[in-house]
Amino acid sequence: MIRRATPEDIPAIHELILALAEYERLRDEAVVDVAELRRHLFGADAFVEVLLAEDDSTREVAGFALFFPNFSTFLGKPGIYLQDLFVRPEHRGKGHGKALLVAIARLVIERKWGRLEWSVLDWNSPSIEFYKSLGAKAMDDWTMYRVTGDALRKLADMT
Repeated sequence: MIRRATPEDIPAIHELILALAEYERLRDEAVVDVAELRRHLFGADAFVEVLLAEDDSTREVAGFALFFPNFSTFLGKPGIYLQDLFVRPEHRGKGHGKALLVAIARLVIERKWGRLEWSVLDWNSPSIEFYKSLGAKAMDDWTMYRVTGDALRKLADMT
C-alpha cells in the first residue's frame, strides 16, 4: 500500500533517511533535524512531499519516496525531482520500490507536469538495473554539481 505521509510519520521518515544514508555509505552526512524535517514536510512553507510504502501484512513502513517540484525550461513545465527512494532491505523484492515510482509517475501525469528525474550513485548497480527495467534512461551527458557548507557561504559572500 502506498500512502501520503502524515506528521505522525516523522519518526519513521527520519529513521528511513538514516537507513538510506547508511546504505549509501554517507551516514556522516546525515545531520537531518527532526523539527526542520517536520517544518519542510508539513509546515506553512512545506517544500517536499513523502509517500510511504506499507507492508500489507504487517502494516510496517517498508520504504519511502521523498520528492519536490523542479522545472524544465525546455519543456516549459514543472516536474518532480525524486530526492530519495529507499526500501528497507528486509522488504525488497516485494514491489514496494516499483509501487512508489508508479505513484510518483501518476502524480506527474495528474498534475500535467513534464517529467520525473532522480540521481543514483554510480556504484549502486541493483538500483540502476531496477530503474532501467522501468524504462528510465541515464543522463550520462550531465554531471551534477553541489555547493554546500563553507563553499556555499563563500560563494554567497562573493561580490
